[in-house]
Parts: sequence; C-alpha cells; structure tokens
Amino acid sequence: MRSHLLNETTADLYRRAVTEGVERVAAKLATTERPHTGISVDELAPVIDGIDLDRPLVDPAAVLDELEEVYLRDAVYFHHPRYLGHLNCPVVIPAVLGEAVLSAVNSSLDTWDQSIGGTLIERRLIDWTARRVGLGEGADGVFTSGGSQSNFHALLLARDEACRIVMKHALDEGRALPKSEVLPTLRIFTSEASHFSVKKSAAMLGLGYEAVVSVPVDRNRRMDTSMLALELENCRRDGLFPMAVVATAGTTDFGSIDPLPEIARLASEHAAWMHVDAAYGCGLLVSPTRRHLLDGIEHADSVTVDYHKSFFQPVSSSAVLVRDRDTLKHATYHADYLNPRRMAEERIPNQVDKSIQTTRRFDALKLWMTLRTMGADGLGSLFDEVIDLAAAGWEIIDADPRFEVVVRPQISTLVFRYSPSYRWEGPPPEGEVRADLVDEANLHARKALFASGEAVVAGTKVDGRQYLKFTLLNPQTTTADIAAVLDLLAAHAEQFLGESLALHS
Repeated sequence: MRSHLLNETTADLYRRAVTEGVERVAAKLATTERPHTGISVDELAPVIDGIDLDRPLVDPAAVLDELEEVYLRDAVYFHHPRYLGHLNCPVVIPAVLGEAVLSAVNSSLDTWDQSIGGTLIERRLIDWTARRVGLGEGADGVFTSGGSQSNFHALLLARDEACRIVMKHALDEGRALPKSEVLPTLRIFTSEASHFSVKKSAAMLGLGYEAVVSVPVDRNRRMDTSMLALELENCRRDGLFPMAVVATAGTTDFGSIDPLPEIARLASEHAAWMHVDAAYGCGLLVSPTRRHLLDGIEHADSVTVDYHKSFFQPVSSSAVLVRDRDTLKHATYHADYLNPRRMAEERIPNQVDKSIQTTRRFDALKLWMTLRTMGADGLGSLFDEVIDLAAAGWEIIDADPRFEVVVRPQISTLVFRYSPSYRWEGPPPEGEVRADLVDEANLHARKALFASGEAVVAGTKVDGRQYLKFTLLNPQTTTADIAAVLDLLAAHAEQFLGESLALHS
C-alpha cells in the first residue's frame, strides 16, 4: 500500500495518474454539449449506493471508468454557456494549475512551520485586496472557506467588539456588566435582500435570529437608508445596542449594491460596526470601468470577498478583511502545541492567530497564480463582460411580452417571471387562482428545464411570488443563449398552463 503514498519514489506514478485524470476531464470539457444530463436522484442514487466501498477496484483506470459513471458524466458543468443558475463561475486555467499544486504539496496554512512561503503569499494577497478596498495601513484579514464563514467571522469580531465597548462604558460608570447581560441587547441591521448567513451567524453567535433587524429595500432592491436610520433610532430608544450594520455589495438574488456611503455615515453616527458583504460584487475591485460602484466600501470595518465567484477561482477561495488588525484578536487562542504566545512575541507569522479554522488549505495560491498570469485588469475585464451581458439581457427580457423583469441589474443577475396575461383576450381568470397557477408555471418551467439538461436557471421568490433568475458569470454566454433559454422556459410554462387550464375548464 505504500506505493500509493506521494513521495520521491512514486513521482512517476503520480505524474501518470494525474495526467490520465486530466485527460479524462479535458475530454469531457471538450465534448460537453449541455450543462448536465438531466439525470434524476432516483436514477443515480441506486448506482452509487450499489458500490461496495470495501472492495477496491485497484486499477486506477478502472477507478476513473467508474468515476465517469457516477460523477463526470452527470456533473453540472459551470463552464457551459447555458449554465445560468447559481453564483458559480467558470474557472481560469492558472487557478486550476494552482489547485493541482496546492493539493499535491498539501501545505496547511495554520502555522508558519507548516507552510513557510504559503503564509507569506496569503498575507501578501490579503494586503493587496485590502488596498484595493481602501481599508488603510492597519488592515488585515485571512482566507476562509466562503462567504458564509467570512460573514460569520466578521460578525463574531463585531459582537466581541460591541461587548468590549458596552462593558467598558459600564465600568467607567462604576458598575461591572457581565457579557451575558450584554448579548441580549445587541442588534444587527441588514437589508431584507441580504444573504441568509447574516441571520444564521446571529443564531450561531448566541444572539438569536431575533437579533437581526431586517431593513426594507427600495424599488431597486437596495437597502432603504431612511428606514435604516429609523430602525437605528428605535434601537437606541429601546435601550438596545446597534452591534453591526451589514451592507451588501451584490445581493444573491438581484446583484444590488446597497448605498454604501450613506450606510457608513449612519453606522458611524450610531457607533455600529459596518460590515460589507461583497462576496458577489468583489469582482468590481478589479474592474477597469466599474470600480466606482463600490465607492463607500473603504469605510467598512470588515469586508467579505469571494474570489470563487467574480474572480473566476475554483471553490473554495474567500477572505474576510478588517480595517483594524487588532480586532482579529477576538478570535485568537494560543495553544502550547501549535502557536504558543512566544511565537507572536518572536514575530513568527501564524495565520491560525487570525482564523476560526485550524487546518486550512492553501487556497490563496490559486489567486496568486491567476494574478501572476493574467493580472488584475485581465480578471476585471472578464467580470465587465458578464455585467455588459446582463445589461443586454435585461433589454431582451424587458422587450419580451412573455416575461416581466424586476429591476435593471447593477451587476450580472436578472430576476424575471413568465407572465401569461398577454395570452388572454378579455378578462383573465379571476383572483388568486390565476396568480397561483402562474407561480406553479414558473416553478414547473425551471424544473422541467433542469430535467431536460438543456440549461440551468435559478429561482427565487419576490414579494411572495415565484420568479426565475439568470445568474450570469460566464463570459462565453451570449445574448443568443439568453434568448434560447427564454424560449425554452416559455414553452415549458405554456405547456403547463395549457394542461392546467384544460383540466379546470
């Protein structure tokens, strides 16, 4: 069994095995004609359940043959131009090369003595990103597994910083206030269109879902700052403490960017931590033409960036950044067997001092390889292409009488709905029945399209109604692809409505 260990004696075996695997994937990428096959859970699950994991195939070629059957054949391929579903991007080749290198070397980025150059590369990329954001000389951060972890990490820091401030004020007034009494008074403010991880983080931090105040959005699905101001005033009036305001730079559903300068002003006035969730919109940091859309982000106390969304990196590649590196100490713990306190005194850079993870992949290498090959402008131009595509897509949907579109996109997401009112002459069917049928038609269209394998789109609800969503992150997607997918969706929806109306007539 030692022959399977990667070391100096098995380098040739490693080269052959990886080459064969790469050849299989390359062949699949070159011949993929649709985003996925349309296979169902009921079809695939018995095949995988029937594999005896206690009886290895031994032959690597046989293992790859089996992998073709259980994974490669039916995987969802984000590189296909008609994958328009979730926030999944096609990946750039330099990053994939970086993935291969980091997996083989297998550095762990928790301590210096496990990573050496990896530690310094990650730190350099954090500094580079923080400068792009404009956080100042005291900024710092760390790579994470994704936007949800980054948001959790930021709110953990915000919670403990709020507790520190409130407890200090109480002590200055001559009374000791325990943390357990502070926590129920903390409130987080975020828009009703923000990511669910804000509420989930509040629950995991011991604050409860009820600690999150959902601020209404305007007609462009951006946080309504007049309502934020009102809610902050109500918070103070009720004797509560505004722990954090979470602004979103690129909401999951709409790609909307909250009014960052005004939110920054209000957060400052109320001594609240300002966090910007830029997991989606962070690609604007390298945009040659649209960096201004993030104006105001430089005032944040913390920022989430997901390189594996708009920087075209493989999962996972994310980071949390902070304006004041000292606040990262809220997540620091010194263990004698890993990062004893003397290491900090000796200026040995251990990333575990900043992270809520211990063992952590060298995901920063992928971004490093990308920037050293393509440059920031090269990446930004790719993101600009999908934003331009979304603008053109909005024009197409807005002009199509079969559909209604919610808002003109700021980034690259289009939320729309098949709306069949044009099909009826005279009064349409009455009441909620018709609205419910239209909801069902839109839901059916998405499911039927996915089952066909012809394309993948996402779905969501807007004001309680079922909508469809194009998330455009592939520069290879064209307006012709958008038009073709709209035709497929309309055909599925119309077939469903025709059958449903006939059944009820």
